[in-house]
Amino acid sequence: MHNQLDLKGLIPAIAVPFREDHGIDAPGLTRLARWLAEQPGIKGLMTNGHTGEVFSLTPEERTEVTRITAEAVAGKVPVISSIVCEGIRDAVAQAQAAREAGASALDVMPPHHWLRFGFRDDHVIDYFTAIGEGAGLPLVVHVYPAWTKASFSSALLARLAQMDHVHAFKIGTREMNKYARDLKAIRAAAPDKALLTCHDEYLLASMVQGVDGALVGFASFIPGLINDLLQAVWRGDLNEAMRIQAIIDPLKDAVYGAGEPTGEAHACMKAAMAAAGLIDRATVRPPTVPPSAEELARIDAAVARAGLTPRVAA
Repeated sequence: MHNQLDLKGLIPAIAVPFREDHGIDAPGLTRLARWLAEQPGIKGLMTNGHTGEVFSLTPEERTEVTRITAEAVAGKVPVISSIVCEGIRDAVAQAQAAREAGASALDVMPPHHWLRFGFRDDHVIDYFTAIGEGAGLPLVVHVYPAWTKASFSSALLARLAQMDHVHAFKIGTREMNKYARDLKAIRAAAPDKALLTCHDEYLLASMVQGVDGALVGFASFIPGLINDLLQAVWRGDLNEAMRIQAIIDPLKDAVYGAGEPTGEAHACMKAAMAAAGLIDRATVRPPTVPPSAEELARIDAAVARAGLTPRVAA
């Protein structure tokens, strides 16, 4: 069954609508998940990513987000739940909870103490082995930017690619020389594993490196445009790909500015999603702050220029 899981294509990392009291808006999440699952080219949905404000969610809420999403899509597409933990025992427990909630695969982020202290390669292998064996689900390796201490070397990525539990890589290297080396190393070690860009802020540049798809939070907002871009790249139609990227650019600039995705960028994207009618409100959980009046004006203008209109049924 796991070998039949196809993660090659577009996978939105889903944003989580909140009520005004900051509780999870279950009906809103259900509507968004169902709408996304029906869009062309969607191969799955990922819960509990950075776009989903995972660090503001308790472990119980993370499980609930996965359950709501899995029930909403009802098997139409697989649900991938991110695992964000500091230790192996906690990671295995949360992975098992995600499986019971309906997850078909798991995205494994590096423990965040690795960002401060680094790691040994065997730490990484042990961590993925324990989660894979404990949950019995396919794993997606979440590759952090090259400038962080949680960045995996190309050699380590090749080792991970050879693990049976690992089925795909969510690659956010954000340093294009290393990105190219990483892709080459994984391909050489395991040509069948799915390579997915997660460079929301420069999609076309990362897609033309020969990837199998994209796993990006930005696809919660504009899945159609990103799928069209991916299809154009796969066809080798550079002119069409550049035309689509030119449509995406003002929306990308309004959400991400000149930088990488951040908590505040995710808040901007929620505002854009609300302006487009995809969610009822753009509430984010503290300490993330909502966009300023100037940012909101820029977002509203970009959404209007792009002709995005409400698309999720009430």
